[in-house]
Amino acid sequence: MSKKVVLAYSGGLDTSVAIKMLQLNYGYDVITVTVDVGQNDDLKSIEEKAKEMNVIKHYTIDAKREFAEHYIKPSIKANALYEGKYPLATALARPLIASKVVEIAKRENANGLAHGCTGKGNDQIRFDITMRALINLPIIAPIRDYNLNREKEIEFVKEHNIKINTESKRYSIDQNLWGRAIEGGVIEEEYKEVPDDAFNWVKVKDLPDQPSYIKIEFENGVPIAIDDVKDDIISIIEYANNEVGRHGVGIIDHIEDRAIGLKSREVYEAPAALAIIEAHKDLEKLVLTNHEIRFKELVDREWTWLAYSGLWLDPLMRALNNFIDTTQERVSGNVRLKLYKGSMRVVGRESRYSLYNKRLATYSKDEFDQSLAKGFIQLWGLQSILANEVQNG
Repeated sequence: MSKKVVLAYSGGLDTSVAIKMLQLNYGYDVITVTVDVGQNDDLKSIEEKAKEMNVIKHYTIDAKREFAEHYIKPSIKANALYEGKYPLATALARPLIASKVVEIAKRENANGLAHGCTGKGNDQIRFDITMRALINLPIIAPIRDYNLNREKEIEFVKEHNIKINTESKRYSIDQNLWGRAIEGGVIEEEYKEVPDDAFNWVKVKDLPDQPSYIKIEFENGVPIAIDDVKDDIISIIEYANNEVGRHGVGIIDHIEDRAIGLKSREVYEAPAALAIIEAHKDLEKLVLTNHEIRFKELVDREWTWLAYSGLWLDPLMRALNNFIDTTQERVSGNVRLKLYKGSMRVVGRESRYSLYNKRLATYSKDEFDQSLAKGFIQLWGLQSILANEVQNG
C-alpha cells in the first residue's frame, strides 16, 4: 500500500515544489488541502493546479467563519499587537490551517503531514507545533529539509515542467481577513520607504479632504455593530477595512523579532485590526479598574507571544483566555474614532459599566473632599521618603 501525505497547499511556488518533491524524493501520494481564511485567491484555479500535478485528492475548506469567531475574536479581547505593532494576521491563521490538515489526515488515514515553509520564518513553528499537538505523524517540509532558496526552486520547476509562474514578483503577499503581509524586494532594505504600489487596502494618495467618524459597538469585548449597523464579525471587519483604509490609516512598518531569532523588516496592512483594537483598549480603560488594566496588560503580552510563536494549543493559552474572558464581561459600549488624512484617534466612548464619574472628576463644583488627599499622599510616598532619608544620612 502506498504512503499518503497531506500537504497544506496555497498554490504558490513553495507548496507546488513541495508536491513534486513529496512524490519524487519521499515516495508519497499527495493529498492537498487549501484553507480559505479570506485570502481572496482563485480557489478553483488552485484546485486545478494541484490536480494537474497528480495529487490523489484535493480539499478546499471554507474556514473564514471559524477564523473570525475562534481566532480573531480572542485576539481582539487580548488587544493582540505583537511588539506593539503587528495584529498577528498570519500568525492566527496558521494553527487553524494546521488543524484542518490534521482533520483531513485523520479522515484519509494518512501516513504523514507536510507544509511548504522555509527554515527561516515563523510559520514552520506554527505548523509543526500545532500538528504535533494534534496527531503523532511525521511532518515533512521539503523546502526546509533540502535547504532550498528561490533560485533552486525555480531550477526545480523548470526541470520537472511544473506549470507555475516563476517570474520574480515585486512583492510576496500573505493575506487573510485580519491583515495583509507584504514582503520581498525593496522591503528588505530597512532604510528605504515602501513604494505606494505595495499597498492595496490603505489609500496613500488623494485622501478625503473631510474627516470621517466611525462608531464601533462592543458587547463582552467583541464588536457587534459598526456605525449603528449590527452585523457579523466578518462584515464589521470588511466595513472597517474599507472605511479606515480609505483615510490612509492601517500601514505598519517595523523591525520585528522573529521567534526563530532573526530580526526582519515587516510591512503590514491592517486598517480594521488597528481600529478595532484601539477602540477596544480605550473601552477597557473606561470600564475596568486600574488594577485590572495593569495586570491584563501582562496577560495580553503573554497571550500575544504565545500566538505569535506557535504555541496556540499550549495549556497556558487556555488559562489566559479564561482570565481575559472574565474581564470582558463588562467591556460593552460604544467608541467613536475620528479618521483624517492618515491619522486615527478615539474621540468618544460610553458604556453602562463606565467607571468615569463626572461629578468626582470635574474641576467645577463637585463632591470630592480635597482635604482627604493630604493624608493619602503622606502614606503613599512614605517608603520612598524614608528610603531617601536613609540614603542621605
